Amino acid sequence: MALRAAALGVLVLFLLRPQWFAPLFTPLTQYGAPPIYDQGNLLELALAQLGTVLLAALASTVVGVGLGLFVTRAAGRAFLPLSRTLVDIGQTFPPVAVLAIAVPLVGFGEKPTLIALFAYGLLPIFENTIVGLRSCPPQVLEAARGMGMSPAQCLWSVELPLALPLILEGIRLSLVINVGTATIGSTVAARGLGEVIIAGLLSSNNAFILQGALLTGLMAILLYDALVGLERRVCRSVRID
Repeated sequence: MALRAAALGVLVLFLLRPQWFAPLFTPLTQYGAPPIYDQGNLLELALAQLGTVLLAALASTVVGVGLGLFVTRAAGRAFLPLSRTLVDIGQTFPPVAVLAIAVPLVGFGEKPTLIALFAYGLLPIFENTIVGLRSCPPQVLEAARGMGMSPAQCLWSVELPLALPLILEGIRLSLVINVGTATIGSTVAARGLGEVIIAGLLSSNNAFILQGALLTGLMAILLYDALVGLERRVCRSVRID
């Protein structure tokens, strides 16, 4: 806990007062280049990237969980191979390739980045939903039916609560992966910490590259820890109910 609190403190302090860290990055610069990224507000860039990731995760969750529910029902089982093939495409094509396809269709900015992150984050949510729903013990389902529960009641009162830990794990994995993946959105004019990395690459400023990478890494780690804690609380409340 102390290490996590320290990491959060460093992240917040760096985003609010980046110039305080200038002496640490000065050795990485050459020819009097600025040690701290000064072409934009780091806090705004971090929040913009996080917002894009959360929006893409919301869309991936709605589609992934909904599709997982559909193909595990009797009416949708025949569509499982097709659904899995379509979802796998998001992981087969790298996000850069998705961006290249999306930009001519929707233009530059946040939209192609959202499409790429949505496609890339869909697979873990979809697969974990299927595994979670299929892992429900047959004896439990049989007992629920014996109590007079309808298929819909079995789903909402038995299957989904038991599958919830795996579903949340898939959402967490999707989110953490896309925090880092979202930096490529800056190549198509989406706001984010990728701007810092690209600026460093274009100017051969290692300080900028390290700042963008460290901020993105800290965000991913802290988001992972926060989601683990949220999963425990949600699953505990579901079991109590």
